[in-house]
Amino acid sequence: MSILSIRSQISIGLLLVLLMIFTRSHHFASIHNMADASWAIFFFAGVYLRSTWPLLGFFTLSWWLDFAATHWGGVSDYCLTPAYVFLLPAYVSLWLTGRWYRARYQFAWSTLLPLSISVITGLTLCQLFSGGGFYFFSGRIAETNFNEFGEQLIKYFPLYVETFVFYLSITVVIHTFLILISQQFNSNNAAG
Repeated sequence: MSILSIRSQISIGLLLVLLMIFTRSHHFASIHNMADASWAIFFFAGVYLRSTWPLLGFFTLSWWLDFAATHWGGVSDYCLTPAYVFLLPAYVSLWLTGRWYRARYQFAWSTLLPLSISVITGLTLCQLFSGGGFYFFSGRIAETNFNEFGEQLIKYFPLYVETFVFYLSITVVIHTFLILISQQFNSNNAAG
């Protein structure tokens, strides 16, 4: 992927910040709110933002939003346990797989294979760190075992994948639209 201008990266970063602010406090979509876009945000930050500083910024923002939601917003603190630290490697997994994909991106159908590999790998690692971390280290589950963790994985992982694919699909459409407009603009300038 060609390097985006600083202005474009700042615009994308601000859009991702707003998306996190508007979706972070909800886990799954309902009629009144959108599903949490955090997983997609960390992946897109890896794809679109060149610097690693936004990664730290999104960690801080997600922590602050969770803190605010539980302390002032009336949201349960059930998930705020020692296992919360496992969100760090979970989100880094998404960011790194986004980086890996960015290095292989082409505006062609051949981009679907590396995109699929990066998405599947990122989502799987993220779920294992976040879900596994919570299941085994939160202290909320009295007796842990791998069979029950597998059942929990089968129950919840598809919901996270569905949410991620929702945001990914929207992003692919917007990305494709902007590339096509840019190509048309460049060809019109070259002809004129």
